[in-house]
Amino acid sequence: MASEALAPVFLPLRDGAGYGIVGRSRYNSRIRVTTPAHPEDTPEATESVTRALADLGLIAQGDKPAMTRLTGGVSSDIWRVELPSGPACIKRALPKLRVEKPWFAPVSRNAYEVAWMRAAAAVEPDAVPAVIAEDADAGMFVMAYLDPADHPVWKAELRDGVIDPDIAAAVGARIGAIHAATADRDEVAQRFPTDDIFYAIRLEPYLIATAEVHPDRAEPLHRLADITAATKRTLVHGDVSPKNILIGPRGPVFLDAECAWYGDPAFDLAFCLNHLLLKCLWRPQWRDHYLAAFAALAGAYRERVTWEPAAILEARTARLLPGLFLGRVDGKSPVEYVEREDDRNAVRRVARELLAARVDTLAAVAERWRKELSE
Repeated sequence: MASEALAPVFLPLRDGAGYGIVGRSRYNSRIRVTTPAHPEDTPEATESVTRALADLGLIAQGDKPAMTRLTGGVSSDIWRVELPSGPACIKRALPKLRVEKPWFAPVSRNAYEVAWMRAAAAVEPDAVPAVIAEDADAGMFVMAYLDPADHPVWKAELRDGVIDPDIAAAVGARIGAIHAATADRDEVAQRFPTDDIFYAIRLEPYLIATAEVHPDRAEPLHRLADITAATKRTLVHGDVSPKNILIGPRGPVFLDAECAWYGDPAFDLAFCLNHLLLKCLWRPQWRDHYLAAFAALAGAYRERVTWEPAAILEARTARLLPGLFLGRVDGKSPVEYVEREDDRNAVRRVARELLAARVDTLAAVAERWRKELSE
């Protein structure tokens, strides 16, 4: 659930971390500001991590392993720790997220992140890092460290023009496989009673908060939140974003499943596709490549849909996508690289139109965006 401005759970982006004031909007007067990269590097913070590692049996009592705080997101503290067995990462959920507007979420989400990783590994073993140990009471867990030399962050690749439709298709296929394997399984659903968490860190900040900025679109935005909340079909990651995906030698690796929930698979698909649309504003010279990746990811995912008619799921995704699109401009987690007011207004025009139109296909969403960018 990291901010789009920052690196994923394990690895810092090559372009650094953190961002400052990026301007005001005539729709939303707030200023977006993050905290510095390492605001809580205190002896008390590192001591608490050391105690946790000892309690988990990963180091001896009294040992003080080398630790480096990683630039994570707004929702957790993350360290690289040098254990006797080699480097690892330890992650601790924060009760208050590091964003400008008040945004709280229970630290119990940390345990559900671990549960999602284990469930995903049972379906696609190479899709997640190995979980080494966890302390659910402390809201912490330890996982394998993945070297950036052979696990580049997909967001960084997309930024640098490495826009491979085959990689996008692999992302869609892998998340689709996890959805298919967990579809309509009561025993999986019972392990993820996270409706309240998902509302607090996904539906409210992305849809409900955006409705406050756009009261004339509040009805469709609230309807999208209601439909998403009520749809219970598969295990959902909740933050399938390029910043949370590493491109490993055995395929994409998914990070940062703090939003894990048993619910609507359309959310994962729409959430990821949303980023590919927004990347067209970040690097406009590669617009057609981002849209080709959009089509490849959606197509590969659709081939894995077995639990309901694919057209029905696609329609739900196509209607949710404009809400998330608008939310990345005027919700609680605005995307950091859409800096120009003209670009933000382009997002608003397309999203507001599509929210009113209720399109049924992802191709229609992509084509409307292509038209906007061509004018």
